[in-house]
Amino acid sequence: MRRVLVTGLGGAGRTTVAAATALSAARGGRRTLFLSADPGEVLGVPVTAPLGAPAGISGNLWAARLDAGTDFRAEFLDLQERASAALDLLGAARMEDEELTSLPGSDQFALLRALVLTAGGDWDVVVVDMPPLPETIALLGLPEELRRYLRRLLPRERQAARALRPMLAQLAGVPMPAQWLYETTGRWDTELAGVQSVIESRGTVLRVVAEPGPRSAAALRTARTGLALHGLRVDALVANRNLPQDPAGPWLAGLLAQQEKCLHEWHGSWAPATPLRRVPHLGRDPQGLDDLALLDADHGPAGDGPDEGLAPAAGPDGDGDELRADPPGKRYAEGDLFVWELELPGAVKEELSLVRRGDELLIDAGAFRRILPLPSALRRCTVAGAGLTDGVLKVRFTPDPALWPRTR
Repeated sequence: MRRVLVTGLGGAGRTTVAAATALSAARGGRRTLFLSADPGEVLGVPVTAPLGAPAGISGNLWAARLDAGTDFRAEFLDLQERASAALDLLGAARMEDEELTSLPGSDQFALLRALVLTAGGDWDVVVVDMPPLPETIALLGLPEELRRYLRRLLPRERQAARALRPMLAQLAGVPMPAQWLYETTGRWDTELAGVQSVIESRGTVLRVVAEPGPRSAAALRTARTGLALHGLRVDALVANRNLPQDPAGPWLAGLLAQQEKCLHEWHGSWAPATPLRRVPHLGRDPQGLDDLALLDADHGPAGDGPDEGLAPAAGPDGDGDELRADPPGKRYAEGDLFVWELELPGAVKEELSLVRRGDELLIDAGAFRRILPLPSALRRCTVAGAGLTDGVLKVRFTPDPALWPRTR
């Protein structure tokens, strides 16, 4: 299965490009599911079907609506049922489905759960309309962060046997965590691990949508650092709303020149690792399958070769759900030092911060942060220094004589 998570800068038309991507894959003969908060608006037909029973749109294309309110109510009622014994003991009044309203953040959690549910479907391609790019980067890094919090706050290895709990509580003089707390934590960790495995699988890629222009170029330079820091793989950069090559009028010619300048910059910085795909401006807001089909036209920039279209390719890694290599970056020896090299394109030295804390490395790059566990060999080393050159961060480690095996 191929999962294409379509995100982009605000107002760049990511929902339209996501729908056109799904249509292109379906017309290529692959069973395709399109997920969005409101898929009917861009498809031109009303779609209220939930993820469990998607609606057939045309041929190999199905669509389903991501309903955060329904998802939140179902999860809340399930949690209430699991905690029924404790709630009854406290005399709490049960909440009913009709009186529940979704809370801030429920949209994001509903989307993450949808990613896991699609893994069990009989689909060749799943195209998901994601939030704006900065929110998507934070959202896809959330399962890893939450699992770390759970491990720190309630480590599994410290869970005592149920029979010893009363004795340990008496010796310690404080109540021991109840068994249900460990069981709940374990269930959460299992669910988060499932989401994380989907995000980190080789079959999951991001597709970034932006409208060529100075503001978009600056925003993409910043966001590209966050994408690399979190190890998110981008299969294509989609330049949306491209003007025709022979515009009528001098002011359109000026806009076209501005777009072409931005496109050549993107082609030089993103390609060849990330293809640049151009989508034409239709002169109107695309709506319906006929308009979406027009967006998949051959519209490659002059001198950069023909465009590959919007249909997602299998790529060299295949469409399977095998996990990508972890931890990120590459490690090698350099004299008496070990070097951990991480690619952070677009990173600015003044906005970069590194902190070694125990067996973890905390990296802040502008608005983005990730806490990486150190590989086993580097845990027995001390940090000797770090440097950022041409978008590559190199952290140097010195073996700690007190922890490193001695050789004669």
